Amino acid sequence: MSGIEDLHPSARRVAEALHDLGVEGPFLEFDVSTKTAADAARALECDVGAIASCLVFVLDDQPVVIIKSGAFRVDTVLFVELAHGAGVRQATPEEVRVATGQPIGGVSPIGWPAGLRVFIDDSLAPYERIWSACGTPNAVFATTFVELQALTGATALTLRV
Repeated sequence: MSGIEDLHPSARRVAEALHDLGVEGPFLEFDVSTKTAADAARALECDVGAIASCLVFVLDDQPVVIIKSGAFRVDTVLFVELAHGAGVRQATPEEVRVATGQPIGGVSPIGWPAGLRVFIDDSLAPYERIWSACGTPNAVFATTFVELQALTGATALTLRV
């Protein structure tokens, strides 16, 4: 678990859980923010499309997570249709914290207090390596589309604008 012990305690908990699930990483923490996809791409010197943003939405009064590429926005009208819902809105910062136990900009794809329905945009699939938040706005880990979908049980959809 090289390097995991040097992470912020919140990021370390997520990294240890990911490692226990077979994720090899690497797990990285930066002195600069990786809160936005653009920030993360700059810090990692990678394409913004390879950044997997975990966003919390409220679909028909239930929190759900959409994992999407940093290169695109979520088409919420299309999402409601594909998820067979009546309405959707972005969760408030407090709703994100309650649903995931993590702050906006640091939401990892695991480690939440309760199971959430997860969707993943297929625009991440072409990338050999993608990066996702690791529980804080400064920590990330490397994964693949297949691994991320398996970890989260996410339903793959085309959700981009």
